Amino acid sequence: MKRVKICGITGEQEIEWLNEYKPDFAGFVLFFPKSRRNIELEKAAELIRLLSPDIETVAVTVKPTAEQVKAIKGAGFDYIQIHGEVPDEVLQAADLKIWKAFNVTDLSEFDRYNKRKEICGFVLDAAAPGSGQVFEWDLLKRLPETDKMKLLAGGLDPENVEQALMLKGIDGVDTSSGVEKEDGKGKDRKKIELFIEKVRAVSYTHLRA
Repeated sequence: MKRVKICGITGEQEIEWLNEYKPDFAGFVLFFPKSRRNIELEKAAELIRLLSPDIETVAVTVKPTAEQVKAIKGAGFDYIQIHGEVPDEVLQAADLKIWKAFNVTDLSEFDRYNKRKEICGFVLDAAAPGSGQVFEWDLLKRLPETDKMKLLAGGLDPENVEQALMLKGIDGVDTSSGVEKEDGKGKDRKKIELFIEKVRAVSYTHLRA
């Protein structure tokens, strides 16, 4: 079954839609004020209390400190997704499941992180995460084999997600800007519905094959 993550959640209305359409994961951008989707940890904690318990929560971060990682755990998150370099002290402080996010510019580091037992999965993103830009998917063929989860991100939307799910070795997909309103101000309910519907349809087809 292919997994689906809706990222960049910022408000209660979006939580209601996720509870209705049931992605596997909901992502919240934390401690990164450069992102327009960044929210305070206290608000994120309030939102995840409203989220259906069968949707797992992911704190999306860039080079977090050990203290921030501990605060994320205390807020009730299931996973932490980390972009950028991850020092040993951060890995050791993370008493929750860790996804290492890679941009196409740092895929050379994949093997090093793949060997770390603390890391259970990877998010493979474009050079500028959150930009809505698709990267050259052929780059993924260069990655070493791994039994850990791999989610594809970067410019995925209801129009191209079916094609993305056909890539070898991809366990699921991750979108944020691809299910936002045209003006970029919040998520679009219909796009969320269609994106998840298409992922589930591909998964169902694979199960029957």
